[in-house]
Amino acid sequence: MGKSDPDNENRHKQQSQILIPKGAKGVTVVRSLTTLGYDDAPSGHAELLFDNVRVPAENILLGEGRGFEISQGRLGPGRIHHCMRLTGSAQRALEFACRRSQSRETFGKKLSEHQSVLEDIAKSFAEIEQARLLTLKTARKIDEVGAKDARDMIAAAKITVPLMVQTVIDRCMQIHGAGGLTADYPMAEAFNYARWCRQAEGPDEVHMMALGRQVVKRYA
Repeated sequence: MGKSDPDNENRHKQQSQILIPKGAKGVTVVRSLTTLGYDDAPSGHAELLFDNVRVPAENILLGEGRGFEISQGRLGPGRIHHCMRLTGSAQRALEFACRRSQSRETFGKKLSEHQSVLEDIAKSFAEIEQARLLTLKTARKIDEVGAKDARDMIAAAKITVPLMVQTVIDRCMQIHGAGGLTADYPMAEAFNYARWCRQAEGPDEVHMMALGRQVVKRYA
């Protein structure tokens, strides 16, 4: 995706998307990228170099100037896809933490008998359910009115869920002690996923700015 008509008065028609075969002349995969040390290759992201790459004009998707339209068409549902996976990651971490709290003893009693541990588990359960309901409500609105008219709920979910998952997983890692930071458990990789989701599909700050404008316009 790139600027094909940077001077167009309609900023949403300045971009086009073009399919470029991986083996095209001038395309170099420089390196696979890691996030917080996790390597997602070959399905993750890579640094790519395009050096005088040429492809046929028919490789433009849908037509010139429709790149933003294509992106927006998939980004809304894509954001909810991440929220669903993130909620599942948090649920899984909570279940691991509950089992850990029953199997580990400190100061002569199980972790599940310590008030602070029970409070963390209770807060995590409540927050996961809040995120689950927000995601379900957003998905339902997309079904009913489409992604464009559900962008307020999409932004709300995109802002809320990854941050919630980070918080929940952090508690669950703490309950597991040092082991919670290792690949012996799923929490560290899930935390990494939640963290980069706060930038993937648009950073939190952009969604908060857009949602804030919508809410002010609606009620003011």
